[in-house]
Amino acid sequence: MEQQEKKVIKKNSFKFSRFWKKLGPGLVTGASDDDPSGIATYSQAGAAYGLATLWTSILAFPLMAAIQQMCARIGLVTTQGLTGTIKKSYPKPVLYVMLLFSFPAIIMNIGADIAGMGAVGNLLFPAIHPSVFSIFFTVLLLALIIYLPYQKIASILKYLCIVMIVYFVVPFLYKQNFAEILKATFIPTLKFDKEFIAILVGILGTTISPYLFFWQASVEVEEMKNKKKQLIVNKKIINEINKDVDLGMIFSGLVMFFIILTTGTVLFQGGIHKIDTVEQAAMALKPLAGNLAYLLFAVGVIGTGLIAIPVLCGSLSYIFAETFGWEQGLDKKFHEAKAFYVIIGISLLLGLCLNYVGISPIDALIYTAILYGLTAPVLIAIILHISNNKKIMGKHVNGRWSNILGFTALLIMTLSAGTLIYLQFN
Repeated sequence: MEQQEKKVIKKNSFKFSRFWKKLGPGLVTGASDDDPSGIATYSQAGAAYGLATLWTSILAFPLMAAIQQMCARIGLVTTQGLTGTIKKSYPKPVLYVMLLFSFPAIIMNIGADIAGMGAVGNLLFPAIHPSVFSIFFTVLLLALIIYLPYQKIASILKYLCIVMIVYFVVPFLYKQNFAEILKATFIPTLKFDKEFIAILVGILGTTISPYLFFWQASVEVEEMKNKKKQLIVNKKIINEINKDVDLGMIFSGLVMFFIILTTGTVLFQGGIHKIDTVEQAAMALKPLAGNLAYLLFAVGVIGTGLIAIPVLCGSLSYIFAETFGWEQGLDKKFHEAKAFYVIIGISLLLGLCLNYVGISPIDALIYTAILYGLTAPVLIAIILHISNNKKIMGKHVNGRWSNILGFTALLIMTLSAGTLIYLQFN
């Protein structure tokens, strides 16, 4: 009997190991979408409006998945990142405008995430100043990215995704009304006031983020380079990549759902309706939901930052390298792709410096949302055009549902961008 149990355990362990190895860039891409700045946005939504925005996680999933699948397919078919494909197929001004908007947005996003991690580190260890933690995390990430090969970095990022499971636990440390949760999840709530619309726009902006488009395409190329034999792009390979992307986006959507659920029940019902930062959200949970909820929420913020920041600075470096024709790739050593790694270093240091030049993390989030809001519709339109271009994609152009979801994302993000600009200047 005991031997039989050991065989079952060994078999299940082998199955999990095979499943884990099959997980590609989709999981990391999805997890990086829920970075500390994203957590701050979801926490604001939950604290201000309770469960009223839970339904957005259902809306966002198919739109995110459709766009990320297109980006993955572009990388797979063209063997180039998104920037390289745009450079080859579009006028140079289009490329430079993307670079102009992407650079400050990603830097400010990195800065907000570093500041959030530093502040949460200070909550866990009050004797150490937040700036010390910010510097520590910046140096740690820079060292890991430069000295570790891509496969090792990818493996570490995948394991860090496990940390985010803590957000699935936190809501259940507090009494929940499951009938209300189901209702808020599947029946949309709309309030036609400036603050609520701004929250919806913020959620969409932080969920469907342009930097993820660049990362997904480039990292698929990295994955191909690290295969021992040349991949033949066929329906089976594309289906596998689509499943990988779907899994990552489901994971991202669940984390988003549970953060809104946590803050929408614990903080909203506790009378705390104003949350501006992730550390405020973590601190507010402590007296209402207990030390364990507070600790798990805080640890999750650091874990998400360690996943998201390499993706942010990596995507920016891919954009620059492909724009100017530099040697690139996380699989290369520093001396083989100096400019690529220098951009990563500069982006991390500039993000860190934002904490010392008077730009608060909240201001950085607002500016980031505006720039993402302006670039996302244009990029989605370009991605749709590439994905339907037979000269570029051959027989792997978009299917009907990819186009329906893609154009829906384009419409919603265009309306969001217009609304965001209107709310910001009126």
